[in-house]
This record gives sequence, structure tokens and C-alpha cells, in this order.
Amino acid sequence: MLSCKEITHLISESQDRPLGFRQRLDLKLHLLMCHGCANYREHIDFLHQACRNHPARPDREKVP
Repeated sequence: MLSCKEITHLISESQDRPLGFRQRLDLKLHLLMCHGCANYREHIDFLHQACRNHPARPDREKVP
């Protein structure tokens, strides 16, 4: 079984690319048993969605 550190890395990777079958299986099994990692995934998923849904604000000046 993968460690929590390895699982959090997979969770992050899953935001950028599709995971392979074995990686998805390892992730699902770990998340069934580890509340901390499941909670981390919920937070990462929420932040990812929030960033994707946030409209760009062209009226904001860029600060150097």
C-alpha cells in the first residue's frame, strides 16, 4: 500500500493528467481507509474547481 505522502502526490498529479489503472486503484483503496488523505483530496478538488470557475479580472492592474 502506498504511503500518505505518495497518495498526496498522486492526488496532485491527477489534477494535471489522467492516472493509470493501477494508480487509480491504489488511490481509491487508500482513500477508503485514510480520512486525512480523503479530506486532502476534497480540499484540492474544491480549490481546483474554484480556480477554474473564477473569472479573469482584466480590470485589475498587475503588480510588479
